[in-house]
Amino acid sequence: MRKLIAYFLSFLTIICCFTIFCIFLTEKTDLLGLKNYRITASFAQVDGNTVMSWQRYPYPCLYQVETYYKTTGLVEGEPEFIKVSSEFTVQDSYVVPPTAIPAYYKITAYGIFGRVSGQESLIPNANYQEPIRPVPIFRYTSGNPASLKPYLVWHSIPDGVLYELELLSGPPDEENTTQLSTVNHLYATRQVFTNGLQIDLTPYQELPRLYWRVRAMNLRKEPIGVFSTAEPIYIDAAAPVPDKPLLNSFDRMPNFTQPVYPVFTWIPMLDADRYEVELLSAPPAVENNTAPADRRIWSKVVDSSFSCYDENPRCYARKYYWRVRAVDASGNTIGRYSDTDSFVVEPHITRPVLAALGDSITHGGGAVSFSPANLEYSYTTYIDLPCINLGRSGDTSSTTLARFDSDVLPIMPRNLLIMTGSNSLRSSGISADVVIADLARIAEKCRRNDIRPIFLTLPPINPDNIMLAFQTPTDVNWLSKMKAINAFIRKQPYYIDLEPYFYDTSKTILAPEWANDGLHTDIRGKMLIGEIINMHKDLFVH
Repeated sequence: MRKLIAYFLSFLTIICCFTIFCIFLTEKTDLLGLKNYRITASFAQVDGNTVMSWQRYPYPCLYQVETYYKTTGLVEGEPEFIKVSSEFTVQDSYVVPPTAIPAYYKITAYGIFGRVSGQESLIPNANYQEPIRPVPIFRYTSGNPASLKPYLVWHSIPDGVLYELELLSGPPDEENTTQLSTVNHLYATRQVFTNGLQIDLTPYQELPRLYWRVRAMNLRKEPIGVFSTAEPIYIDAAAPVPDKPLLNSFDRMPNFTQPVYPVFTWIPMLDADRYEVELLSAPPAVENNTAPADRRIWSKVVDSSFSCYDENPRCYARKYYWRVRAVDASGNTIGRYSDTDSFVVEPHITRPVLAALGDSITHGGGAVSFSPANLEYSYTTYIDLPCINLGRSGDTSSTTLARFDSDVLPIMPRNLLIMTGSNSLRSSGISADVVIADLARIAEKCRRNDIRPIFLTLPPINPDNIMLAFQTPTDVNWLSKMKAINAFIRKQPYYIDLEPYFYDTSKTILAPEWANDGLHTDIRGKMLIGEIINMHKDLFVH
């Protein structure tokens, strides 16, 4: 019996070794021609997520999905693409990480003995196709009909200041156009400043068919790309109407984290006059109720239709919760509180390597309608090292200096990126000497606390675009003030020179293509700042 078992085990070992050898031979000699197989992918919206699917290899494989972003190509020595994430799956589909800028994916197949695929090309995210057009996130089909007052939501268009929405009684006369339809047109509005809204379809409920489409526009109301493909809306008059604000977390950048001064965003609600945001130390006892929570630690009422800036730094390491309710003109709650969202402030057991201090250019936001919650508009997003964002919108150099002790010292970063003074340039009441004195004080405070101050020169501004966006004049002497401030910065032991990259051809103002509003660089500008910083990492002390 023992001999029989030994023979059987020996035979089994031989079979296993032979099988493994065959698999090894198949993979290493590419007997199946797998290296010539090219993966193509398709994209679909599923429950608010973007799902990428592909045809399986004709061989059992493990798939590596890598996500890349394209760089500006304006900084010497940088690669064309940078890899931002990598995951493995045995499935032939993958929920791609949320993104608010064009992303590219590479799918690599692996067998038991290593890679079996050939050179794979990058696959662009279909939400950012050419020609540029919004892609709906929610679709109201016959199996998932809309209520009479649904939310229409789409993926945001980079640098889109506002959107034009059109309702139609049938397909448009032409797709992929920038013009309103001349047939089947029912209604249009340009009063849409974020990537969604709640809309009243009651006047159209008797129509046999209803379609909607949307396009993005810049500050001058010029089209960015074309209208989205007309999307049918099936209506069920008996379906419950949404009665709470919808939190806008659809196009967050991967690994989303709030800046130290948080900003909260949502999709606007019908008939809302204003909104109240509350910050909590724990989840509310009752979700989606109408009364303020017992664990409320801060609240604010805002007239803005889709965002709220917290004026307090949230440096204390803990988990925070927040929600928002809509309020009508009489002060009554419309419906209920939104769902509760949360964010975490991580503890700093050791001193962090890097933090950034400054005004709204550091805090984030751009294209007029995007806030610092849209991390694609923050240059800290594009720095290779983790960077704590200590920016605060509205700062002058003096107010940045005034909050140094309360905001920087509790964190004690080893290196501090400093860019403040752009708002001071705009004010005729603030001289270059005042800004220089403030920067000198900040540098002194850094040195006194063993923090390396790394100054960023101020980019130029564009007074005409600032007037168009904010209806405020700019000091006529802003350029000479900026030159004097940047001359001071270039005398510091550690600095990074941003100024030369952002001029127009006349070398006198911020080039219009960098910033819709003439002050806050948009996505590509924030990417460029991050890339320039990455080329100067030798300045950082570790």
